[in-house]
Amino acid sequence: MDGAQFAAHCDELRKELVRDFTSPASGSAVAAKIDALGLDHAQSLQLAALLDTVVRDTVYTLLLALDGAASLGSCQQQFTLTGEDGNVIGDIEAAAWQCFHGEAGSGGTPG
Repeated sequence: MDGAQFAAHCDELRKELVRDFTSPASGSAVAAKIDALGLDHAQSLQLAALLDTVVRDTVYTLLLALDGAASLGSCQQQFTLTGEDGNVIGDIEAAAWQCFHGEAGSGGTPG
């Protein structure tokens, strides 16, 4: 796996989380709390967009932190990630930017 594939898998996770957070059928605690708010359709869409932005920014920042380009808590250092095959997953910062903010990026669209 390379950095682009790793970032793409993280983006898939972002989409899954937002989908679970905004679907009462998912059984997630977040979805239950959102459902209890009794939002109308427009408000639900706004909240889904907000959650997508929050999760996207969080995952993106975590990826940057793993690559040493941002702090992880109060610590900023570069981590070495390897796949099961022992190959280093490199260039995460550039791959994450492209995946989350670049031309092909998700652009904040929920799910």
